[in-house]
Amino acid sequence: MNINNKTEPSLELKTSNWELDFYSRPIIESNGKKRWELIICSTRSFKTEDIFLWNKNCPANKVNSEWLTEALNEAINDAKKQGWAKPTIVRFWRSSMKSIIKKSLEASSIEPLVSRRTYDLIDRIEFLEKEIYPKETGYVRGVLAPTLSSRIESSPQPLPEAVRGDALTISEISIGELKSAENWPMEFGDIFPIQQDLDDNHSVPGLRLFSKDRSLALAAWFSCLEPIKLTINKNQLILEASEEDKWLVTDLPEKDANILSTKFLENKRNSFGYQFISIQSTPYIEKFAGFWILRDIKLIS
Repeated sequence: MNINNKTEPSLELKTSNWELDFYSRPIIESNGKKRWELIICSTRSFKTEDIFLWNKNCPANKVNSEWLTEALNEAINDAKKQGWAKPTIVRFWRSSMKSIIKKSLEASSIEPLVSRRTYDLIDRIEFLEKEIYPKETGYVRGVLAPTLSSRIESSPQPLPEAVRGDALTISEISIGELKSAENWPMEFGDIFPIQQDLDDNHSVPGLRLFSKDRSLALAAWFSCLEPIKLTINKNQLILEASEEDKWLVTDLPEKDANILSTKFLENKRNSFGYQFISIQSTPYIEKFAGFWILRDIKLIS
């Protein structure tokens, strides 16, 4: 036995969920066909400052689950070389590609999650559309499958009675406070790093829900909801969530609705569109049953 042999310490792989889009892009290839492209990015978290980015073009005649499965495995291998573990969950929202994407993810033993809570991917696609695609041969502005367009409007459904809580308030916290959210005690939720160059004094609007006896049950329900953003429609406060869900949170007096709508617009200009939802048993307890950071940005159709 060689006592001088030492086992090399294994490097711990970085972990993150992924966000994925597989669709046509505003570029005509040399063969006259639309460009199809797989875009992947990891979801930013407080665990690491890095982000995994991966793109691959797909021939127009191979847009199927077989090609996507092979590409996913290639992305997983490339990620591992860069120190990333295989994701357990991948979010995507593209309804027309749902069956292909779900089949490929399941073939790769990855849980598919249909959700528009893909803020990093939306930023990535917006960057490609503004900075990369226009410089490429064959770029066609606004003709092929626009990505940042409005979705078909659906009527909001009232929040289920069981999850309305005892009371709710519209509130604000500062960007500086939101930057420290990773240190807050919470049972359920989803938070991510805030843009560090934003003014700590800017205010972020949000929704606070209170339930003395059922705060954990409310938070558990919201954790399955995939909340995306809060909006104002006339005098209604709406929560957009999941793939295309809309929930009526509450009706507001016209004056309050106008004030809140103005705050939302100011927040998009000054604070990157950040919002929040918190769930507590009382306003005085320094612990959250649930806390989510949201972003009011253009959602991809």
